[in-house]
Amino acid sequence: MLRALSLFMLIVSAGTITACQQATGNTPPNIIVIMADDLGYGDIGAYGASLIETPNLDRMSNEGIRLDSFYASANICTPSRGGLLTGRYPVRLGLTADVARPTNNIGLAREEITIARILKDLGYSTSLIGKWHLGSQPQYSPLHYGFDSFFGLLHSNDMHPLQLYDNTDVIEDPVNQSTLTERYTAQAVNFINDNRDQPFFLYLPHTFPHTPLHTASPFAGQSDAGLYGDTVETLDWSTGQILTTLAELGLDDNTLVIFTSDNGPWFEGSVGQLRDRKGSSWEGGMRVPFIARWPAMIPAGQVSNEAAMNIDLLPTLIKLAGGDLPADRPIDGKDIMPMLSEGAESPHEALFLFQNDRIAGVRSGKWKLVLESSYRSVITSFDHADSYYAPAGLLFDLQLDPGETYSYARENPEVVNRLRTHLEQAQQALDTSVLDAMWILP
Repeated sequence: MLRALSLFMLIVSAGTITACQQATGNTPPNIIVIMADDLGYGDIGAYGASLIETPNLDRMSNEGIRLDSFYASANICTPSRGGLLTGRYPVRLGLTADVARPTNNIGLAREEITIARILKDLGYSTSLIGKWHLGSQPQYSPLHYGFDSFFGLLHSNDMHPLQLYDNTDVIEDPVNQSTLTERYTAQAVNFINDNRDQPFFLYLPHTFPHTPLHTASPFAGQSDAGLYGDTVETLDWSTGQILTTLAELGLDDNTLVIFTSDNGPWFEGSVGQLRDRKGSSWEGGMRVPFIARWPAMIPAGQVSNEAAMNIDLLPTLIKLAGGDLPADRPIDGKDIMPMLSEGAESPHEALFLFQNDRIAGVRSGKWKLVLESSYRSVITSFDHADSYYAPAGLLFDLQLDPGETYSYARENPEVVNRLRTHLEQAQQALDTSVLDAMWILP
């Protein structure tokens, strides 16, 4: 039976590759990754938003796939972006202590290999339009990491000095943030037009809805969710402009478009039924929207609750482009194209959710083991013998209880043991920190 199943999966996989080649005429697909900043899981219509209208993202979901258990690789900006671009847990990148700021020297190491660098070597034209946030100093310019061009900000819009760059040139200081999304969109449309006859990779990490919030007419005052909602509806408009451009140029069938967020919402925004917000390892801090559309390869109207993470983008996209993964370093992400095109199960036995350099949660199937939380001015470790919840931790059934409200550790000791085995193996493999007491002052 097992041999027959393996043979069947091999045939399906071969059929998928053949279908991809037929659909694209043996031409590598164009790839567009759009990422919002601090967008909540519940801020898109397809995920249940009622006060924010997102018709373009909803259409994109209806014409492709929506993943309901997709995670950022960190609960704040810089490490999450590093994980997405390198396919590696941010703890491997040394990006867990703080975000990159104009006042520090934090940045992505030059020896790290990004999606853009590999795709560029494969003949892709590459561009970053939007917020970089992987180093504000000159040695961390995105132009050093495989991007042919850069238009945008080096860091978050609440940091100073805030300057708009065109490659290495400052073209606006201070930045007029009200029209940033519109200008990013115009640059993106121009890039697509300029590269219509060759494979391209566009990485579009938006500035909003990170605070301070800005938008301009005709979007101001249009949402029922205040200025936050206005900025999200502006992002939806931007996505619509990109989809329209692809259709007008006849690029729809050979372009994979992905939309996601770097982490959960901050002071505003909806986490839907999830628990907590940005900066935490509860679901609301790390589970984010993920929508993928590729008419030639992704069947319309799919919804999957299989777990995946933004570290999966590098291996997925590089395989689609016909490239090989770096052989000289661990890549933690997995190819999730079978999830997107065939409704396959997650390729991960376990995914690890971090708080700085500590594993605070383990997701496996429908289960999540939680190892720590915070209360007022202290951090609570459930992984210490003195904790009330030791030695198991808290075990949540996310299918039954996505809000992480009731632990089922007592009822499922075998699940706890299995997830703790994954935890202990990852703590060693990733050389993570472990809290050594129940109450830790931050």
